[in-house]
Amino acid sequence: MTPMTAWRSDFQELLSSMRFAIALLTLIGISSIIGTVVKQGESQVNYIDAFGPFWTQVFNQLGLFRIYSATWFLLILFFLVLSTSLCIFRNAPKFWADFKSFKENIRVPALQAFHHKAQGQTHLPILAAQEQVTQALTSLGWQIKSQHRQESTKSAEIGVMLAARKGQANRLGYISAHLSVVLICVGGLLDGDLISSLQVKWNNLTPYLAGNDLSKHSLSTQNPSFRAQLFVPEGQQSKQSIVNLAQGMFIQPLPFEVELKKFKVDYYETGMPKRFASDVVIHDFQDNSQHNATIEVNRPFVYKGYTIFQSGFEDGGSALDLKPIPLTKPDLSDPATKTILESSISLIVGQNGIALPSALTANQEMRIEPTALRPINVHDLVDINNRPIESTSNKTWSRFLGSGNRKDNAKQLINVGPSVSYKLRDNANQAREYQNYMLPVHINNIPMFLLGAREVSNEPFKFLRVPADENMQIMGWIRLKQALSDANQRQRAAQLLAENMTSNSQKVTGLQLETTALQLLDLFSGHSRHATDNSVKQISESGFDALTSFIDKAVPTAEQNQVAQTLLRLLNSALFVLNNLARQQDGLPALPAQSQSTADFMTQAVVALSDSFHYPASIIFMPNTFEHKQASVFQVTRTPGQTLVYLGCVCLIVGVFTMLYIRERRVWVWLENEKWSLALSSTRQTLDIDNEFDHLRQRITNILQKMDRP
Repeated sequence: MTPMTAWRSDFQELLSSMRFAIALLTLIGISSIIGTVVKQGESQVNYIDAFGPFWTQVFNQLGLFRIYSATWFLLILFFLVLSTSLCIFRNAPKFWADFKSFKENIRVPALQAFHHKAQGQTHLPILAAQEQVTQALTSLGWQIKSQHRQESTKSAEIGVMLAARKGQANRLGYISAHLSVVLICVGGLLDGDLISSLQVKWNNLTPYLAGNDLSKHSLSTQNPSFRAQLFVPEGQQSKQSIVNLAQGMFIQPLPFEVELKKFKVDYYETGMPKRFASDVVIHDFQDNSQHNATIEVNRPFVYKGYTIFQSGFEDGGSALDLKPIPLTKPDLSDPATKTILESSISLIVGQNGIALPSALTANQEMRIEPTALRPINVHDLVDINNRPIESTSNKTWSRFLGSGNRKDNAKQLINVGPSVSYKLRDNANQAREYQNYMLPVHINNIPMFLLGAREVSNEPFKFLRVPADENMQIMGWIRLKQALSDANQRQRAAQLLAENMTSNSQKVTGLQLETTALQLLDLFSGHSRHATDNSVKQISESGFDALTSFIDKAVPTAEQNQVAQTLLRLLNSALFVLNNLARQQDGLPALPAQSQSTADFMTQAVVALSDSFHYPASIIFMPNTFEHKQASVFQVTRTPGQTLVYLGCVCLIVGVFTMLYIRERRVWVWLENEKWSLALSSTRQTLDIDNEFDHLRQRITNILQKMDRP
């Protein structure tokens, strides 16, 4: 044997060995665990946020974010199929031959080497004994084959060898179990991304980007295997689905169009979706036929080998009418700013937004891009209450607020009404996402508007809770917020507060009170005022953060709690005066000082003012009206390997149960003049085998010795 032939033989022996297949199965098991723990197919930003840039790059190079389509994983599957196929090819003929064989050629002395054996005497003729034993074994379910032996050069024995077998299906269990591995792996390879990835490589396709020519990014219409997403708005139809591969997104054209006639959603009493379904019409291009169907979750529609699942639902291009509301007093000298504030903005969800005047966005170039409209929102109001927009310093100030600032941890699920989500994108293409609710939400029996914001899309929104005014509108708080940003109005409010709290004979006290109140309002608004020329400049801190820093620096530790309570009462009074001053300028009556509703509004308004300085925008957009348009997201699959996988599972079940619960047993009975021998063999030695042999030995002994009388 040449070295090359020897190497080839050793390699083939390795491929077809059991240890090699078990090693591959172990690798697949470990890979599947990783694929279960690590979310597959997420965006790169989410992985960077979870693992960091370095490990994200390492894991991406290893293919851990798309394990089941990674080259190394497919190679493991391929070699597992090859190894198991070679094992079947090598051992199946032996198993089949052993399955058909009764092994009646066994030597008589060899019977004494078995664990279960017996001997005895008989005076029955050989043929009569053969007939009696054959009938007994047959009645017990044994298959029998007899062999009459004549004298030979090696032995002078003359007699009959009865070879019986039972449980021979155990051998087929080995073949069935091995065959199941091949079928399941082949089915997995067919239904994975392998075929689509090969098309991308052979046809030099590039990932699809919006607006590109579809022909350069489209897979074949006859693609035998794929898993794609199809987005169809109400009243429209589409045949272009999206396949998400490791190389990017590609177009998978369908041989038919899916038209969404109506999307239906049923809700629980809490507002949670209970059932959603799509009434669709399939337009076949080949025979110009139409097929109506209703697709629900777990109730897909199968058409010509294509399975259409209800995967989800999204906004299908709803029309929005948004009202821009600046948080600081706007400069109405700018015509563009005045125009946009006097009207509303009309937008379509999912389409490009519009540019905003820089005067409204802190002199930055910003665009508003609507992302979603949700007519129904179910939230845990306690969870929302515990996630305000606040900073660490703001939490530090909460130590002065007493027990009324504690949060209740009980859940309170409720439908809070429609909400609009949008992004504000700057000229560096950086965007923050916002979610504003159309109606006030009652939190602790106080109506409040929820203004959400977040930096990263996979994080939860943090909410600014703004109290509603007496007309259940947000403008009451906005009026106070804009007045707080006006230095002249802050100074006028401090003067009015001093006049209301002091008499003409207390001018010195009134002047001190005015100075203190003005300093509090300036600090709270994030400004400081020069003592001589009364000029105002912005400082780095505002809200409760600024007050906390002021107390820590200017007040001894032992007196901080008392001073904080005093300043907080004075601040509340100054803001109350400032609010009524702003209402008076707008021609509205002052709020009654002794009203509980006024106290609730002002308490929440002060907290919202402090939190608003951490709100990452200088303008909010509140929904006026909307026209909701729904869209369905379907998953369209073509899975030719599914049948192989199901067949492989059946083979695996049959093989495992056959090997575990069916034991192969063989019995040999040697009959000669006045003597007989019995032996039994089994693949596993158990107590049942011992009992079966004892019963069989007693039965044959009774048959062959019942006429043993001279």
